[in-house]
Amino acid sequence: MGFFFIILLHHILTCFFPPQTNQGRQTTGEDRSMNKDPRLLGSGSQTLSVFQDSLDELEMDDYWKEVENITSSDGGVMCQCLFLPEGEQEEAWLAEAGLTRLFDDSSAADDQDQEEDSAVFLSTLTRTQAAAVERRVASLHQTLLRRRNRQHLPDVRDIFRPPEKTELNAEVAFSEQALSYWDNHQRLKVTTSLNASDDKLPNFKLLRDKTGQTRIGDLSPLDMKKVQRLVLVEVTALFDTAGIDLKAHKAVKVKAKESGLFGVPLNTLLEQDQKRVPGTKVPFILQRLMRYIEEEGLDTEGLLRIPGAATRVKSLCQELESAFYDGTFPWKQLKQHDAASLLKLLIRELPHPLLTVEHLNAFIAVNKFPTKKQQLHALNLLVLLLPETNRDTLKALVEFFQRVIDHQAKNKMTLNNVSVVMAPNIFMFKGFRSKVTEQQEFYMATNTANIVRLLIRYQDLLWTIPKFILNQVRRQNMESQRKLNKEKAVRKLLKKITTDRPHEKTIPENSQGFIRVQAPQFSKVSMAVQLTEDLQAHPPYFCSLIFENLLKKEDLCLYEIGGNIKERCLDGETFMKDLCQLNPAAEWVIKTVQR
Repeated sequence: MGFFFIILLHHILTCFFPPQTNQGRQTTGEDRSMNKDPRLLGSGSQTLSVFQDSLDELEMDDYWKEVENITSSDGGVMCQCLFLPEGEQEEAWLAEAGLTRLFDDSSAADDQDQEEDSAVFLSTLTRTQAAAVERRVASLHQTLLRRRNRQHLPDVRDIFRPPEKTELNAEVAFSEQALSYWDNHQRLKVTTSLNASDDKLPNFKLLRDKTGQTRIGDLSPLDMKKVQRLVLVEVTALFDTAGIDLKAHKAVKVKAKESGLFGVPLNTLLEQDQKRVPGTKVPFILQRLMRYIEEEGLDTEGLLRIPGAATRVKSLCQELESAFYDGTFPWKQLKQHDAASLLKLLIRELPHPLLTVEHLNAFIAVNKFPTKKQQLHALNLLVLLLPETNRDTLKALVEFFQRVIDHQAKNKMTLNNVSVVMAPNIFMFKGFRSKVTEQQEFYMATNTANIVRLLIRYQDLLWTIPKFILNQVRRQNMESQRKLNKEKAVRKLLKKITTDRPHEKTIPENSQGFIRVQAPQFSKVSMAVQLTEDLQAHPPYFCSLIFENLLKKEDLCLYEIGGNIKERCLDGETFMKDLCQLNPAAEWVIKTVQR
């Protein structure tokens, strides 16, 4: 069975992947013309800065003061963090990508819950994504040969044999752009600027796409599962192409509290809050602390930077643990700087870091990319890779940080100030500093501060799903549907249904210039809407088809359902005619936003 599966993969891959020409160092870069980037465009100079913006010495003093406060208040207790043993990293990576069959024929790869098999997934990969898979399979193959006394396994060259025809993928993946960049800029080196201010960061913006931008939370869980598998392969390909070697950490089991607030796993915090309010995405305690700081005034000078008194903060922490959920905590007596210290303590006391042990090194290594555009590409993919609970909590935090920065005229907290102070709270965790040299510590200081700065500044860009990833999901869905339609019983049933329908409905309505919009949630079976060049999915217009000003526009959304997507909440600026051409078999449904 395994042999035939390998042969099947070989045929699929030879149809889709162009030959690999660079067999030496895999370097990558951006598109030859930065103006052709499908997602990001700098509105300033056409040539983007190729040096890494850094932070001045005065601001880094605040970083070291924050580290000193952390180590003195936390007692400097660190537990060791280990790297994954040889072979385990590749196994874990392939398993997370849903490609267990490539190294283990006995695995339960044909789980009924899996929407598409490995063959469909592999058929949608770009050349750089396929190369990333190939490298992991080849590395694991060599490890397993040694581990299993050279037991026979399929050779990776039989799986990823270069095709005879060179067919370029039409979608511009980040790793493909990176490859083009390195092909044309191999002599460029990353340099460092020691005094780059907030306004020196490029003013990136998302190029509007007529089929609509897709933000995290807009897709169904089934399609998001596909997105994360593709993103894992794409981010690996991006780092591979830049020659950045990542060593995945293996989290040591930490004995964590099973209830309470501080030192409790993020998932546990959410679970206990969701029992009170189903659907909660960010822990109550974090929401309450941020709201309190905002309500009491964001104008407090040195907010987040000036620590509260250590003994008082410790006492408040204990009081919160016992009085938060029963509503008896004396919020009125809480000082702003103490509240900020509690917020930071809550973040760094998580048993596992907010950015996860698995991806923490990758976030830090983002600084190794030579341009801000590539750094944002990598960050965008890493944000998508985070577990949902971590991603939602991180988003709430960076939004809060931005509101602090918006009051910088009074609180003196600029983007750089907030980034420098928050970096050690987000990146330092028990085990992170166990075996770090002074030089490495300085490197991490500047780099982690820069990552926090990018997360805050470009948060509107980073919490979106790249179009090329969404297009790959659409192709996977189409391939899976095509396989189902090949079954004889399904074809007969579809033919019978088509034959039994009245003649006027056999022609798709959108071919006549109309779409049929449904609103079953509001007892509206369907409504015919004329397609025009400027018709967009604005909630007010589609809301007016059901009610007259009875619901706020943010309560409703037009959904794209079926065809080559499971379910997608549409961006209000989506042009319906263009989207109908991309997904002619979709249904259009108005319903309450499901976020």
